[in-house]
Amino acid sequence: MISGIIALAIGFTGMEVVAHLMHKYVMHGFLWSLHRSHHQKGKGFLEKNDLYFLIFASPGIALIVKGVNSGFDWTFFLGLGIALYGFTYLLVHDIIIHQRVRWFTKFNNRYIRALRAAHKAHHANVDKDAAVSYGMLWIDTKYFPPKTISDKLSGHNILF
Repeated sequence: MISGIIALAIGFTGMEVVAHLMHKYVMHGFLWSLHRSHHQKGKGFLEKNDLYFLIFASPGIALIVKGVNSGFDWTFFLGLGIALYGFTYLLVHDIIIHQRVRWFTKFNNRYIRALRAAHKAHHANVDKDAAVSYGMLWIDTKYFPPKTISDKLSGHNILF
């Protein structure tokens, strides 16, 4: 069971690294033709960039299937970690940041504000080589707004 939890954690956290590298060197590199649609105002709900879902989901699905066929070994949990990251990406990037679906529109904590600021900085330039902030969950502290009086009065010493 411990190896499954470790594999799940590695799958989830490893995907933040993979997503950052893929975003910077593939999506803003040789596959910019697909990602460009995400940096332009679109007419519909879907964009070419959404095809990356298939690229990112495939390893997780393959590992989950292999793990199920192997008696739920560590590969199942590694794939599950990748799939959970994909779900988190959908929730954070598409719903909370871009609000492609109008849910969770009232979030207003420091971390969510920082995520939005980092993503806004990323989208500030439509040129593939001029972007910054390629990650999703792990963002530079410079994007965090200063603590407000209510943050300080709450007595919580947390990021959000």
